[in-house]
Amino acid sequence: MDHSKQQMISYAITGVVIGLVLFFRIRRLNQERRLKLEWMWVLPAVMVAATVALLMQFPPHGLDWLWLALVFAVGAGIGWMRGKLVPISIDPETHLLNTKPSPAALLFLLGLFVVRFAARAYLESNAAALHISIGLLTDGFVVLAVGLFGVSRLEMALRAWGLLKAARAAKAAA
Repeated sequence: MDHSKQQMISYAITGVVIGLVLFFRIRRLNQERRLKLEWMWVLPAVMVAATVALLMQFPPHGLDWLWLALVFAVGAGIGWMRGKLVPISIDPETHLLNTKPSPAALLFLLGLFVVRFAARAYLESNAAALHISIGLLTDGFVVLAVGLFGVSRLEMALRAWGLLKAARAAKAAA
């Protein structure tokens, strides 16, 4: 099997997986879920640990670190915007935090996947002409994901803590 067929199969499998995830997420758009503030750090911590392990195995050199820092900053900015799209509510009596999946946040992530695959396809076919290593490209996508998901959870956690603090203050004042 030649490289283009393997690449098309890879894209098709990825598209099916993303389609299934979106299908199940869209079905649950109207359901509120408990937001467990004490667990919000786990996913970013695991992602950071995996990224550190990846970067230790194949360390970038020289200006590659600058590019990765810029990519992280872009991912963090996008993550902050994505985090703001997720509505968070609090029960004033029990102080339980709830979140409802946002259609805008879901479409935002879908758009990011499309941009990522288009950029990856373009950069893989033109990496040599652009003098970009495939390793740096992979590291960049991983660092972008860490910035995006880590900072979106940070924004949501900060907002949830603010809501919790305000609810406790209102209950104490009453």
